[in-house]
Amino acid sequence: MRAVDFDYVLPQERIAQRPMEPRDHSRLMVVEMERGLISHRRFFDLPEFLRQEDCLVLNDTRVLPARLFGQKHPTGGRVEFLLLRPLSHDQWQVLVKPGRRVRVGTRVTFSSELEADVVAMGADGERTVRFAYAGSFDAILDRLGRTPLPPYITEELDDDERYQTVYSRDAGSIAAPTAGLHFTEDLLRRVRSLGTSVVPLTLHVGIGTFRPVKVNDVADHKMHAEYFELSEASAAVINDCRARAGRILAVGTTVVRTLETLGDEGFVRSGSGWTDIFIYPGYEFRAVSGMVTNFHLPKSTLLMLVSAMAGRDLVMRAYEEALAGEYRFFSFGDAMLFI
Repeated sequence: MRAVDFDYVLPQERIAQRPMEPRDHSRLMVVEMERGLISHRRFFDLPEFLRQEDCLVLNDTRVLPARLFGQKHPTGGRVEFLLLRPLSHDQWQVLVKPGRRVRVGTRVTFSSELEADVVAMGADGERTVRFAYAGSFDAILDRLGRTPLPPYITEELDDDERYQTVYSRDAGSIAAPTAGLHFTEDLLRRVRSLGTSVVPLTLHVGIGTFRPVKVNDVADHKMHAEYFELSEASAAVINDCRARAGRILAVGTTVVRTLETLGDEGFVRSGSGWTDIFIYPGYEFRAVSGMVTNFHLPKSTLLMLVSAMAGRDLVMRAYEEALAGEYRFFSFGDAMLFI
């Protein structure tokens, strides 16, 4: 299977630069997979498509203020760090911009309370850095760091919380699980009032969400590993729903990847660890019945995952309808429901 099979042309002006207000007023394209039917609603209509025996699974990760701006010693040149993941209590893997002049041994100062030394180079251009600081690193990061937005969003947010889900809890991501951005507290109350179970898991979104597929043969692409956790309590609720013939509906591709990593014959086990699972057409799903998701970049692993669930032809037809209509694309764009 070729990456070009998942390509499409998107005008720049269709990329949403600002989030919808209120959150749940985004458009919702409903795709009925078995019948191949497509309809057009609003996200606040989601409860109409849920059943009492269903289980809606959310990713409660929270986006780190992972962008840091400092000056390089001794030149004073401006440097930007994007924190990817912690390696120890004071070492992190980071991306650096501009990267060519930031070599091992470089020291960067961010403030009087935070500095970093580059101690290693990675194969893909990432650096390992050791931070020196006084006090709480998390508190310093909250003060100095800025929320990272995807590169296709060029406008700054007035409120960084609009790039967090209303149920975000566990900080560790460099990008939001964007399917969840459409939910409000009131909408979640309406879902629960149906009897539909709502349970969390955690997957910390890493740099792989921004990495394009550069190989011709999809099977040759390698995913970056991301950390996940699914509690015993959440796994028990999911498995109870499955035992009652309920649907397991994932809110976002991150939830799909976690549940499929932990899935076996329709049920899931609890656990934590790292997953580099790559889901593309031909994959047989072990746990997930349907999903809520946003529209995805051309030739992206996320578009391939959705195509694995619903079939490439149906997904590309849905994208054609979205392009012919007024749908907004990507992180702050509109949503899709596959049932």
